[in-house]
Amino acid sequence: MSVVPSAGNGKITVPSILERKSQSSSQNSTPAKITCLTAYDYPTARLLDEAGVDVILVGDSLGMVVLGYDSTLPVTVEEMLHHTRAVRRGTRRALLVSDMPYGSYHADAAEAVRNAVRFVKEAGAEAVKVEGGERRMEMISRLVDAEIPVMGHIGLTPQSVNAFGGFRVQGKTAEAGEQLLRDARAVEAAGAFSIVLESIPRELAARITAELRIPTIGIGAGPDCDGQVLVIHDLVGLTFGHQPKFARRYADVGAIISRAAAEYCRDVREGTFPSDEESYHARPAQAGAVLTPQK
Repeated sequence: MSVVPSAGNGKITVPSILERKSQSSSQNSTPAKITCLTAYDYPTARLLDEAGVDVILVGDSLGMVVLGYDSTLPVTVEEMLHHTRAVRRGTRRALLVSDMPYGSYHADAAEAVRNAVRFVKEAGAEAVKVEGGERRMEMISRLVDAEIPVMGHIGLTPQSVNAFGGFRVQGKTAEAGEQLLRDARAVEAAGAFSIVLESIPRELAARITAELRIPTIGIGAGPDCDGQVLVIHDLVGLTFGHQPKFARRYADVGAIISRAAAEYCRDVREGTFPSDEESYHARPAQAGAVLTPQK
């Protein structure tokens, strides 16, 4: 595993993310929005890091966009550790955050700490992300006490898909909105350094962002959050089926891959790949011996 880069030279850290929020409270300062994207492997992480992404999240969304599951629920700790290690090797500047998968922090706080420590010690994560609000207060506090920075996540929490009855916008009623506001306050009070707001009304996200002292990272929560996160596969067109309303597509890499693979198959079948220029050759002095059949 690569050594975690030290702070300095533009390295994004938990304190520097928190500073973005404190700067936004100043009337004379307009800090840059926090940018966050998911990554699940070394080349993607390296490309995102070099592009200047602030936070790279190894999301348990890998279960759906990489491993082909119908939800994030089957993802294991070992799978998350495996992918986090790969992303760590490609990340130098960005803050590296890893999702704790379903079941890794739901039994008790002690187990949550043990699992979170593995993400830091074994995989090089600089913070972990957990889903839930008020009911996660003790667990978040225990993680923070163990020197593990925590990113919260409320709203549409994918690990609650069965309880929600599907992937649906949350906080649409006044009562539900007030509960999410309480959840956000609880996550902040427990010591989280930031919080993801997923699939909630823009107006509610703006209210939460204005009230909290920690940065909010929106995904389907409107433009008023302190930052934004997207799944990289949605951003570059590597997903199949339904595309969420909030997932702006910046490229169609899926079509490029399909076209390249089809052209490769055609060239192999027609005998035009590899060409003579793409082949290795024996040295002239050895060519005769190589081509002469052995008796």
